[in-house]
Order: sequence, then structure tokens, then C-alpha cells
Amino acid sequence: MELTHWHAKLAAWTHDPAEKALVLLRDPAGHEGGTAAALQTAIFGQPGIPADLRDIVAKADRWASAGDRPQWPRDQKDSRYAGWAQIRFDESPVLIHPLSGERYDLPKLTEIDAEHIKAVSTAHFKELVQPGNNNTVDARKTALAFWRFGPEPPASQLGKLWDLLPADTRVPDHTIWAHLDLTAAYASAFRADPDRNPALLAVSLGPVQDFIAQARTTSDLWAGSHFLSRLAWEAIRVICERFGPDAVLFPQLRGVPLVDLWLRDQIGLPKERFADCDWTKGQTDANPLFAAALPNRFVALIPAAQAEKLADDIQQAVREFALAQAGRALDLLCRKVERSGRPKVAEAQIAEQLAGFPEVHWAAVEWGSLIEERSGQPPATAKLEQAMRLFHPEGNGKPGFLGSEAWKLLSKELKVEGQTFFAPNPGVLYPAVYDLLDRAQAAAKAVRTFAQSPQEGYRCSLCGEREWLSDERELLHLAPGRRKESGSLWERVQGTGLARKGEHLCAPCTLKRFWPSLFAEDIRTAIQPAKPLNRYVVSTHTMALATTFWNWLKGNWGNNDAMSPNVLRFANELTRYEKAALPKKVADELRRGEYLDPIRAITERLPTYLDAIKELDQGSDSGTRERALDETMEKVLGGKPETYYALILMDGDRMGAWLSGQGEEGKGYLLPFEDTWHPHIREVIGRRHPSGDLADYRKARRPVSPARHMAISAALNGYALHQARHIVEDCGKGKLIYAGGDDVLAMVSVDDLLSVMFLLRLAYSGVFPDNATTAWKLLGTESSRLDLRRGHVLYNNRLYRVMGHKATASMGAVVAHHQAPLGYVLRQLREAEKRAKSRGGRDAFSISLLKRSGGAVHLTSPWLEREPGARSNWETLSDIDIETTPMGQLIRLRNRFAGEGFSRRAAYLTHGWLENMPADPESLAGMLGYQFARQSGGDTVLETYGRSLAGLAHAVEPGNPAGFIRDFLAVAEFLAREGRSNHCMAEDPGMR
Repeated sequence: MELTHWHAKLAAWTHDPAEKALVLLRDPAGHEGGTAAALQTAIFGQPGIPADLRDIVAKADRWASAGDRPQWPRDQKDSRYAGWAQIRFDESPVLIHPLSGERYDLPKLTEIDAEHIKAVSTAHFKELVQPGNNNTVDARKTALAFWRFGPEPPASQLGKLWDLLPADTRVPDHTIWAHLDLTAAYASAFRADPDRNPALLAVSLGPVQDFIAQARTTSDLWAGSHFLSRLAWEAIRVICERFGPDAVLFPQLRGVPLVDLWLRDQIGLPKERFADCDWTKGQTDANPLFAAALPNRFVALIPAAQAEKLADDIQQAVREFALAQAGRALDLLCRKVERSGRPKVAEAQIAEQLAGFPEVHWAAVEWGSLIEERSGQPPATAKLEQAMRLFHPEGNGKPGFLGSEAWKLLSKELKVEGQTFFAPNPGVLYPAVYDLLDRAQAAAKAVRTFAQSPQEGYRCSLCGEREWLSDERELLHLAPGRRKESGSLWERVQGTGLARKGEHLCAPCTLKRFWPSLFAEDIRTAIQPAKPLNRYVVSTHTMALATTFWNWLKGNWGNNDAMSPNVLRFANELTRYEKAALPKKVADELRRGEYLDPIRAITERLPTYLDAIKELDQGSDSGTRERALDETMEKVLGGKPETYYALILMDGDRMGAWLSGQGEEGKGYLLPFEDTWHPHIREVIGRRHPSGDLADYRKARRPVSPARHMAISAALNGYALHQARHIVEDCGKGKLIYAGGDDVLAMVSVDDLLSVMFLLRLAYSGVFPDNATTAWKLLGTESSRLDLRRGHVLYNNRLYRVMGHKATASMGAVVAHHQAPLGYVLRQLREAEKRAKSRGGRDAFSISLLKRSGGAVHLTSPWLEREPGARSNWETLSDIDIETTPMGQLIRLRNRFAGEGFSRRAAYLTHGWLENMPADPESLAGMLGYQFARQSGGDTVLETYGRSLAGLAHAVEPGNPAGFIRDFLAVAEFLAREGRSNHCMAEDPGMR
């Protein structure tokens, strides 16, 4: 058979068995004589790797290992490892978190029989072998099946251990799956390149923020995020189709719904393999395929000779996709107005306005031309140093990684008691190659050119930058007031849900507006749901009402008597309106609960009705009609419905430093080599070699490596695809708009804002108090499907390794009236997130209240109270800590304001006397405690709350503690107003 790079990939996958850690030093046949030999026979017709691939796989294995672990000394006579360098994982199982260094001592695994686990693993992988023509194996499909389904546990008794099995029991901080992925990527790059020369390719798409932010509705906002994510997949797919998804180092693609869909429908992997995936079952827009889960940048390991061709093909693919989707949007617009054929004018406008969209910025750095591999010697780096110096002009020393202490140690052979402990190869220079790649791509972005095309007449109603799509150019010069009788496409489509009153959109904005319908159409074809999938429609009004609906359904607020005349009459009136896309938690409650039809009709259709009224009612007396509508709803629901909603924007802190390991911050995230070793290895080497090169080596910080990048990518993948969505949409009443790794954009109900924010932050690091019951009670949400601890998240009976306690994140949030212009709210949201990073010093949150009556309140605080300049320590979080953290104090104070026995007037009264309050911490604590106790009838707990808040204010804002307290109380009081919590309470006069 002709051996391709797909065969090289399979040879790499079978060079080590997945169960290696469990059979090492236990199996007489050796770890290469069991599953590995059986699979090689099944794939290649005989045990062992084919001769043509043997050197390639051995080299790929060496390079993949070089950045993560030593070679360990072997006996020169029989090549056996020294006794002290052997670890039996079944007797001493230890795992280490690759990013935090936290150690996990597992119970002994001696009950797992070596022969049994070999048989289970062999059967598991043999089932994944895909037949080809003429009794051969389809190498491409088999490699993709191994990649996608190999890490899934083949037996229930293996539980969650299978996914975390280490590649090397002596350095148990990276998994066998990361090692196999990377070895396969190197092997296929070597095989597919005529010079056996791999390269790193970085590609990013843009513009991002401007494209997303130009939104009038939340549907536009979601569409902008999702379309960019979909474009990212079109770019990544070029790599996947030619070299497999394991070639993409960042982001991690395993389990991404769009990738699964491609594997099933385009590649042809068995459909039954995907039967349990959530994306095959979702009948609504809660389906994970609707999640914008891919970032706009990726890094891949490819054959160097194909870098430029791949970049060109990626650019062509994404631009053709954007044009094709804009054409589909125009077709839909024409169908809505019953016009046959596309207008030539509009077609030309689309071609012109989308020329050069999206922007594609790329860079590639190869090993071969910069690094010389030398037998028996460290690699020569003179050319690499010369290239790096272009981006490191400062100083006289060696640039970047080449000048680091780590490279000084890694660039020479280390021996232990006369035997080789570490011998460098080009794989260890991955940090330098990545640094050069990162800087080269940044330079490419900086020199991009702009081509401004002339635009005539009136501009797009949404972005104000481009001509709106027209069937006749003369119509472009009609003033908005004269368009009604023009018969333009947009005048005829208004009122259909695709265009609001007066809107005329350009090509990019039309694409965004119609994208929910277009994508829903694609999904209907892909998953064939039992019921029609409606387009993604969720409004700010719907999200504001989610608070009201939840408390109304639960009987915590208002009047939900289904037989009330007001309820019956209003429900009947709403039947002619479409159902709204409700937050998943509310929709699930309706589906599971035994609610009568009138209650269901009001909950499902009221948002659509209100949006329709809002569209039609923009005259001079609209305020009068709005008040009449409010009175009607108050009669029906039994109280004033909620009118505020919240947006959340989260961003992982210093992700660039995490990936590069550069600068003081980046170095601080790197672990010493010895912190990644099994404790037995660490103890022996420390005892035998307390000084010298080996002592320096074990204490040196391990530089970034592909395995580290893959660990970060896998952590962010699990967070974006699973945990963030669960927290926003199941724990809270919200909609996840975007989750692309460390970035999250979500819309939530105001009553869930604080708990969702805190949970997103806790899940990002995988930390939680030991006394979880107390913490979940404070957060006021269910915990049955989520367990956070020690850098891991257990969700839906699967264990995810996340970023760990060293990783931090900052978050901005805005509480706004549902009628506030969305563009303005988004600008305020980004300002809040920037405030969290700047004023909050990162690892912080900032909440902005945008009141409809005017004025704004901004509360900024670190997540954990800390000394100025000190780092937060999430590692030691306890059940007492969480309640006294800034967010914990905000939640408990909000809860007490919302309950009985503590007047919200305390917030207003405190504002008055704070103006003249001395800055002395003890005086402030005493007075605040006194006011809280007074307004609660002498409650000593609230007195403690007051004193705690004063202490927090001095810690966070020592220069202006009074201002911090004012903002803190304003946020807590606002979020505690009637209808925003599960507490029923009489409303204080004048508070609303």
C-alpha cells in the first residue's frame, strides 16, 4: 500500500498504547507488545511500524517529548531504565495539574488487571478502525476516529481516569492523549513535507469587535458572534481536511459540535458514534450548534512547504463562504417580498461591500531553515537567533527564549551518574518558534492596508458606513421619509421580523440580521429535528421579563391564577403572536411543570407581543400607550414586570503571557521542572544531586511547550462548550451569546446576575469551598450537575481539567433597561470590563447600573480581598472565605435587602452621613455596623455585615472608602427591589 501522512498519523497513534501507564512494568510483553502490536497488525498487516515510517514516528516521538520531560538515564548494557527512574503507576498513581502544579495522589490501582485493560483497550480501538476498499483500512477515517473517540472511556470501571492517563508516569502532568495528538501532528507534518520540515502556522480573522458591536438587537449581537465563529471553522476546516484536527494546537477541537458534524456528514464516521452527543438531540436554539464556541485565531502544526498555499486557501475559503451566505441572505430577502431572482444592483453591492472580508492575517515559522539538527550535539540556533533579533532589538544578550535561563540549561546535554539524562533536539525550541510566530503575526496585522470603496446616497441604518442593499441605485438617494412609497426591498419586508421599522441594511448587516434564519435552515438539514427549528430570536425585553416569569411561575410574586378573568382574556389575545425564544431555564420549567394553557400562553408569547407593540408604537403619544400597557400587565400578572436585564463580559487575564511564558508575568505562570515530576523522582534527584547542573535543571522553570498549549486549549474548550453554557443557561436564566475559550459574552436576568458572575469565575479556575452546601446556598442555585474542585470540574459525570487556581479572569457587567440602545449598552459593557482590568487590577469585576431615569453607578472590586499589589490566592478558598469575599458580601447584602427585617432605606440613609464620615477605619466600621443594626431592629448579624463592608472598602479603595460603600450599597439595593429575588416583600415608597 502507498503510505501517506495519514498512515504516519496512525503509526504515531500506535507507537504507545493509551493504557501505557496502567500496564508499564506489569506486562511481560512490554507496553509496545499488547494493544500497540495488535493495532499495528490490524492497520498495517503486521506488528510493528512499517519501515518507511519508523524513523519518522521515532523522530516525532522525540520532538513531542522534548519540551515536557527528560529522557531519563538507561543502563548502557541492556537499555533498561535505572531503578530509581521507574514508577509503577498502579502502585503509586499520581497526577499533576499541568498549569497550577497541584498534585493529586490517587488510590492504588492494583485491582485493574493488566491483561484485562489491554483487552479492553485493544477492542476499543479495533472498533474504531474504518474499512476501506479491497480489504484495506481507510487510513484517513481511522486516524480521525482514533482522534475523536479514542479518549472516550471504553469501560465504565475506568471512570474518569481514562481521559487523564499520563503519557509518562514520572512526569504525570500531561496526558497520553496530548502526547499522541502531538506525535501524530509531527509525524504527518514530517511525512507530508519533502524536507521533513514542520512549521507553525498562525491565522486570525477580523474585524471582530466592530463586526459584533454593530447590533441593534440581541439577535444581531448573537449573529455577529456566531457568524465569526462559523467563519473560524471554515478557516480551520482547511487544515482539518488535509492534516487532521490534531494538527490544530489551539483551539482544541475535540468535541466541538461543528467539528463533530463535519466528521459525521463530510468524513463519514459512523452516525451511531455521535448518537449521545447533545448537538444531535437539541430541538431548539439551545442546541450546542448554536453556540459561538470557536475563537478568531488558531495555531496549527503543518508541513512547512505548504504554509503559503494553506494560508491562501484559507483566505479564499472564508471569503467565498461569506459571499455565499450574503447571497443566501439576499435570496431570503427576495423570497420574503415574493420577488424572483436577485437584483443585479444588490448583487454588485454585496460583491463590493464584502470584498476583502474577512481580513485574514497569517504568519508561519518553520524549523528547518532556522534550526539545524545535529547528531550528538545540541541544535544550532544561529539563524533562529538572527530572525528573533528583528523582534527583540533591545539589549545585547540573546533574544527571547534563547537568552533565558531555561535554554542555557536545555541547550546542553545533562548526565546523571554517567548516563544521559537530557539531550536536546529541535523540539525543545518550540518556545522560540512560537515566540517568533506570535511577533511575526502581530507585525503582519500592523501593516495591513485599507481599501475604501466609494459609497453613494444614504447609508445603512445599522452601521452607518455602507450603502443599503437596493434593487435600484436611484433609491439610495431617497431620504428616509420618502422611502415608504418607493417599493424597495426593505420597505416591503418591514414587519416580518427581519427588518424593523425604517431599517435599510448593507450587505454585512443584512448577513448578520438574516444569519439566525440561515443557520437554523442549515441545522434543520443536518439534524432533522422532529419539530421545526425557529430562528434565534431573543430580545432584551424577553430577558428582562425572565425574572418576572420565573417568580410568577414559582408563585413567589404576583398572581398566577390561570382562571382569573384578566389572565384568560390576555392569554386569548396573545394566541395570534409567535412564541418567543425564552431563556432555557424558563423554557425547561414550562416543559416540566404542570402549568395550564393560559399561563403557558402568557409566558411564551408576551415578549413577542411587547416587541410588536414597541415596533408599531413610536408616535408622539407612545408614552401614554406604554403606561396603559403597563397597567394591563400589572392587572394580569399581579405586579409590575421587570424592565431591566444584564449583560456579562468575561476575559481571562494575561492569556498572552500564559501562552508565551514571556515577561515577569509569563514566567510566573511557568512551573519548575521538579514540580511536574512524580514525588518519588523528585525526592531521589533532590537527595542525590543537591547541587550542580541537575539541581539547576530541576529548579528551572519549564518553558512553554506544545503539551502546555494543548492543556490550556483543552481547559478553555471544556469551559466554553460545557461549563459556561450550563452556568448561564441552567444555573441562571440567561443566554450564552459567545464563549470562545477565555472570553464569555452572556445575557442574564437581573436576579441571577451576581451568582452567574461568581460561578463563571469559580469554574474558570475550578475552585470551590470545601463546604459546598454553604456556598451553593449563598449562590442560590442548584448544584446537582456541577462539582468544582482543585482545578477540575465534574459536569454530567465527566471530569474536565480547567485552568487551575493560578489563572485569573476579569469581568464586566451592565444592568440596563430593555429599551436602552443596545449599541450604547455594549460600549458600557466593554468599559466595565476594561475597568475591572485597570482600576480593579485584574482578577476583578466591575458592575455598571444604567438607570433609565439617568445617571450611572459603577462598582469595581477584586474577586478576593487582597493587599495592594498582592496576588489573590484561590487555592485556599474555604466556606467562610466565600461569604466574606467582595462578591459574597454583595450577594448576602442583596439577599438581606430583599428579605424582611432590613429596610432598603439603609442604603439611602447611609449615603447621607457618609459625606462627612471620617476616614478612620474603626469609626467607619462602627458607624456602618450601627446603621445596619438600626435599620434591622438590632440584628447583630447585619451589624457584622456593616463592619465587614467597611473593612472591605478600606482594603479595596483606601483613598475613597465612602465612595466604594455608596456604590456597593446602590448595586445591592437596586438588585434587591421587589420582583428581583425569590423573596416577596412590600415595596418601600418612592424606591422604584
